[in-house]
Amino acid sequence: MLIVGLGNPGSTYTSTRHNIGFLVIDELIKRHNASKQSSSNFEGDLFKFSNHFLLKPLTFMNLSGNSIVAVKKFYKINEVVVIHDDLDLPFGTLRFKHGGGHGGHNGLRSTDERISKEYSRVRMGIGKPEHKGEVSSYVLSDFNEKEKEYLSEWIDLTCRAVEDLLVNSLEDVSSKHTIKKFQLK
Repeated sequence: MLIVGLGNPGSTYTSTRHNIGFLVIDELIKRHNASKQSSSNFEGDLFKFSNHFLLKPLTFMNLSGNSIVAVKKFYKINEVVVIHDDLDLPFGTLRFKHGGGHGGHNGLRSTDERISKEYSRVRMGIGKPEHKGEVSSYVLSDFNEKEKEYLSEWIDLTCRAVEDLLVNSLEDVSSKHTIKKFQLK
């Protein structure tokens, strides 16, 4: 299985909402002591544990599909899971689905164009800004202080769900790990 966390490269974006996928991959790398793979042809940081790959595309969000398709083809991987931020879900929610539209998310749009829509998605709700014109600055901003208090727990819950996905169906994982609404304290 190829598990992809969407985000943007560079220290400027490290703790932004748009990089929640990278944060989950970083935690999975630690938990599984995943080994870094040679990734010069993949435009991303690639790690492996057991028979699974963890990928952080380093192409910026709107070209993520380039990195994903390169790894998928080289290793002949059929099953892909993409972890991403979702503006349409309240902060702290966790949902799962297979296929579907990109909802304006440039990383998903790029992935759909390069490998089709037939992959599983781990949707992490980041909420949305008050005004539509603020979307870009919102997703590229850091989590606020209240959100940061919950961030490590949310990443842990997401990692557990992804680990469960390695051995169970998306439907089973969804029924066990979905977080519909989280109340910040």
